[in-house]
Amino acid sequence: MNMAILIAISSLTSTLLYTINTLATMKPDINKLSPYECGFDPLGDARTPISIQFFLVAILFILFDLEIVLLMPIPWSINTNPPTTTTALALTMLTILTLGLLYEWLQGGLEWTE
Repeated sequence: MNMAILIAISSLTSTLLYTINTLATMKPDINKLSPYECGFDPLGDARTPISIQFFLVAILFILFDLEIVLLMPIPWSINTNPPTTTTALALTMLTILTLGLLYEWLQGGLEWTE
């Protein structure tokens, strides 16, 4: 492709996205006008209990993000180490994480309604 065509496409795309964003913010929602967008009432009691499910989902999200980070060096490791060793270690880690998720699921930790 010609460089002028790439510049034109990127300029058109950025202009289109900017226009869509500007049109979307012309009618702000009451939640957008709130100083806190977390879903909690900022004027209510500060000592209201927070559901533990929010924290459980956050911990599971962090856990599976760490899993992705730990699995990223596998292609490099296959080239430098014996492939059977690398595959065994990766499968061991995935098995442990899958068993942990299955345990959490069977214990009812992922249920939103109580």
